[in-house]
Amino acid sequence: ALERLRLEDSSLSFEEESSGSLGRGFRCGFLGMLHLEIITERLKREFDLNLVIATPTISYVIKDKEEREEVVYSPHLFPEDLKNQTVLEQWVRVKMIMPADYLNSVMALFYDHEAEIIDMENFGAGRTRLVLEMPLRELMRNFFDEVKSATSGFASLSYDFIEDRPADVVKLEVLIADEVVPAFTRIVARRRVQAEAEETVDKLKKLLPRQLIIIKIQAKAMGRILASRSLSALKKDVTGYLY
Repeated sequence: ALERLRLEDSSLSFEEESSGSLGRGFRCGFLGMLHLEIITERLKREFDLNLVIATPTISYVIKDKEEREEVVYSPHLFPEDLKNQTVLEQWVRVKMIMPADYLNSVMALFYDHEAEIIDMENFGAGRTRLVLEMPLRELMRNFFDEVKSATSGFASLSYDFIEDRPADVVKLEVLIADEVVPAFTRIVARRRVQAEAEETVDKLKKLLPRQLIIIKIQAKAMGRILASRSLSALKKDVTGYLY
């Protein structure tokens, strides 16, 4: 199915990959989140496939003291201890055009997504042009959807890749019953790791089915447990059939 789609869309790239928890699959490259959604829908509708879409990730470059570089493309391969190592990540230059009335509502988004304003220009019909620089990691974290919501859909956005820059990120792991689940591992900013850990364990507690034993759900980063929840065990209702 992917090969047939690539005949029509040369911007789609993919390679085979195997995961211990998800099994065999493909690592795909897209032009952006919209491109991902289009390809996903075509695979479902045209080829009648049931898909499991993992969290989108980017590649990181790990550089040690001796300037040796290693490219890490999967979160579960990211080193937990970054002592004497430097992490580099891809940055992008974003150009946005929006009505000037929505400028205040998007400023909070720029801070939340680590964006730096490089240039701002006002031109006719009350429109503003902004030039930002931000990590590709943050652009993928629903930045486009949040900008559309904050500007009532009036903002337009484009981006170009620029150089790699140092990243202050850590690996966030999820443990189910004291076992690490590689499929849930992801790389997050150090300043947001606590909030991400709390959000992840809360969501999993709602989604995971209860078992006959108590299941612990934990989020771990920087060598310690940041958030923990317990899924209560199923209880046998001895008198339930009487009512």
